[in-house]
Amino acid sequence: MTDPYDILGIGRDASEEQIKTAYRKRAKSAHPDSGGDVDAFGQLQKAYELLLDPVRRKLFDDTGYDVELTDSVDLQALVAIEKLITDMVLDEREPGTFDPVAHMRTSLLEEIRKAHFSKSELERHSDRIRLHLDRLGKRPGKDVVGHMLRARIKAIASAISETEAKIDATERACDMLDGYLYVMDAPMLENEESSDVEWDDTTRVRSAAQ
Repeated sequence: MTDPYDILGIGRDASEEQIKTAYRKRAKSAHPDSGGDVDAFGQLQKAYELLLDPVRRKLFDDTGYDVELTDSVDLQALVAIEKLITDMVLDEREPGTFDPVAHMRTSLLEEIRKAHFSKSELERHSDRIRLHLDRLGKRPGKDVVGHMLRARIKAIASAISETEAKIDATERACDMLDGYLYVMDAPMLENEESSDVEWDDTTRVRSAAQ
């Protein structure tokens, strides 16, 4: 994630006027008309707009993320966590009886395991097709079979790239969950349960006697 404060060279407690001053100073040299880089100037503008928007600035200060400045890997990671948050909200179990953050981590690690397996399978298929191509004799004229096999290899390579991107994003999502601790309810001990039962039995006996 790109830090807008670093882009503008200001502290996190900078006032609106300090933000504007820093932007004007950097924009002079960063503007493409002055020989600056187009992408770098675009990032400067996005950082400036973010920090001047009190809602977006507070969101960034609280979470460290902003849609406009977040790279694609972070965005995919946030989407993955958002889905798990939905599962957490819809879970009917009582809060404190299970650890939703641990469940999120477990789900993400399982997705990573599945993605690695899928990648290895795709690579295995690609290697097999290459071996077929190596053994396929040159056909005079149009090489329909060879063309189709090469197209399959290209498609598999694209699928492998997508799988690798998913692995990177899911690993980033795991990193985002680091440091969270969820407070669980203390489990009830057996002797505490038996004590409650004995007390209930005694109460029923007394009531019957009365």
